[in-house]
Amino acid sequence: MSDVISDEEQNELANSSESSEYQELTRNGLWSNNPALVQLLGLCPLLAVTGTVTNALGLGLATLLVLVGSNVTVSLVRIWIPSEIRIPVFVMVIATFVTLVELFMHAFTYGLFMALGIFIPLIVTNCAIIGRAEAYASKNPWHLSAFDGLVMGLGFAAVLVTLGAMREILGQGTLFDGAELLLGQWASVLRIELFAVDYPLLLAVLPPGAFIGMGFIIAGKNWIDHKQALKAQQQPTPKAERARVTSQ
Repeated sequence: MSDVISDEEQNELANSSESSEYQELTRNGLWSNNPALVQLLGLCPLLAVTGTVTNALGLGLATLLVLVGSNVTVSLVRIWIPSEIRIPVFVMVIATFVTLVELFMHAFTYGLFMALGIFIPLIVTNCAIIGRAEAYASKNPWHLSAFDGLVMGLGFAAVLVTLGAMREILGQGTLFDGAELLLGQWASVLRIELFAVDYPLLLAVLPPGAFIGMGFIIAGKNWIDHKQALKAQQQPTPKAERARVTSQ
């Protein structure tokens, strides 16, 4: 009977530990260790192609698919890869998934593929992807590695879309311009014109505007973190209960 209880307790501990791991991965990927906001990795394509929400979303989804696929593959084959050649193998795995995504976009979203241009093949050199393969996928089981790639990709895509929205609104006065390039002709109805622009604001359209917008996004995250830290310091600490000692 004691063995059965012990097994159940071990299962509960294992489930609790895995649940905590998922929560930690989610918090890290979306906020506290976001690859774009905190690690500042993969900024070249982020700053170059976020002129519109459509371009940002397309590159974000492509990066997410490569992250999940490469993380799962690296995790599955990690025990057979000698440590001396692990980085070239990781790059080869990432390049394989980038090629698959590139061929898929060439076949089904050719207009967006042409708009993103060289930045699709350059996903191979994204430090965020090879960093997750080295730091996490090569040391953890495939299901946790897949989740890590998913939340890291979502965090990266969220920053891309936020920056793309800022630049598109300020530069062109629109949102989701060219959505049909990513989602098909039906998506042309998603285009929203917030205000008419006779001449685009070049500072927002060109890469210098992306630098400024990225600075505002990082400053906003730091401001929120600072407010949360102050709020946590102001929380009253629970008083310790005093033990009553008697002579009996």
